[in-house]
Amino acid sequence: MRVLLVDDEDMIRDLFSAILIDAEYDVTCASNGAEAVKILQDKTFDLVITDILMPEKEGVETIMELKKKTPETRIIALSGGGRTKNFMPLKIAARAGADMTLQKPIEPDDLVKAVRKVMARQPES
Repeated sequence: MRVLLVDDEDMIRDLFSAILIDAEYDVTCASNGAEAVKILQDKTFDLVITDILMPEKEGVETIMELKKKTPETRIIALSGGGRTKNFMPLKIAARAGADMTLQKPIEPDDLVKAVRKVMARQPES
C-alpha cells in the first residue's frame, strides 16, 4: 500500500515514516501541502496522512484539493493543535473529507492501527 506522509516537522516525518515502513507500507514524504499536491500530480496513493497546521499550504486546503482530484483516496489528518492546543482544525479536516483525525502525540501502534482501520473500511457509494 502506498502512503503519502505530509508533515512540516522533520522529526515527525522521519519517525512516522520509519513506523510505517516497518509495518511494510511504501511511504513517500512531503514537507507541506504544496509539495504534496505537486507529488500527487504524478503519483497516486492509497492513503494520505497529513498534518493540518503547515506553512505554504495547510492540511485542510490539501485535503479539499485531493478529494476533488481523487475522491477515493483515504485521508488521515493529524494535529497537535499548535501552541494553543486547539483541536478545531481536526473537526474542520473531518468536514473537508478526512476519513479519520488523530491528535498528536500519537503512539506508534496507534498510528499503524489507524492506518489499518481506515484502509479496511468499505468505500461509500
